[in-house]
Amino acid sequence: MSHTEAEIASQPECWRRAAALVPDVAGVLPRRGERIAVMGCGTSWFIAKAYAALRERAGWGHTDAFPASELPAGRRYDRVLALTRSGTTTEVLRLLAELRGRTPTVAITADPATAVADLADEVLPLAFADERSVVQTRFATTQLALLRAHLGEDIGTAVLDARLALDEELPADLVAAEQFTFLGRGWTIGLAHEAALKMREAARSWTETYPAMEYRHGPIAIAGPGRVVWSLGEPPEGLAQDVARTGATFVRTGRDPMAELIRVQRLAVAIAGANGYDPDRPRNLTRSVVLTEA
Repeated sequence: MSHTEAEIASQPECWRRAAALVPDVAGVLPRRGERIAVMGCGTSWFIAKAYAALRERAGWGHTDAFPASELPAGRRYDRVLALTRSGTTTEVLRLLAELRGRTPTVAITADPATAVADLADEVLPLAFADERSVVQTRFATTQLALLRAHLGEDIGTAVLDARLALDEELPADLVAAEQFTFLGRGWTIGLAHEAALKMREAARSWTETYPAMEYRHGPIAIAGPGRVVWSLGEPPEGLAQDVARTGATFVRTGRDPMAELIRVQRLAVAIAGANGYDPDRPRNLTRSVVLTEA
């Protein structure tokens, strides 16, 4: 079993542990009513997008999500939340340094013994969800499980759905598909982006991502036999029928979208295996992007 497979399989327990932390860490996380920004890079940015949509939907306050390199200059926030598995990503550290002394910052990380601890005002470690694989799986979803639980959500259903997603056999037609499009609505748009990223990183698959209502506005033109349209969350009315008419496969299970992301992670590993790729070491990637200072 690869490191990636083992880490994927550990997610239900990681989510349960994360939710149990909420009473102890609630004072560190953004408060109800605060105007906040959430930032990260790559996978962490997509998780930031999901959390931002969930927080606003729950009525907790204005919440923006940005790549760490793109926080708008001059925009004021009560708090900035940084998501960073490694604690060493250059863009995240640069932004935390810029905000120091001006805006309160909190960082969620797998390794607090890194530079992020010197730059963020508060650090929330999730060391139990750290990973050996370059490809992020459990750390990303464990962050989101923690943040969902902090918003008052009961993630018990997500945990049960995740166990089902780990046990079921992956359909052969999905493993053999030549192209994937992932769709989301609201908070699951971020998860759709993350699903596509896993397929690119581990399986080198041609993948695209759109808000579900945008799919009919052009992207459906590439749908056809041998291709997959995968909805994370409730699809718009009639979309499944529209996709079926193209000959493409439409995927929607009705489970918690984080559990559905586990199916995508497993599929990415299965496709990698079928093509002789190492999912733990995707080409051209490292665990953290650390840029050389000029």
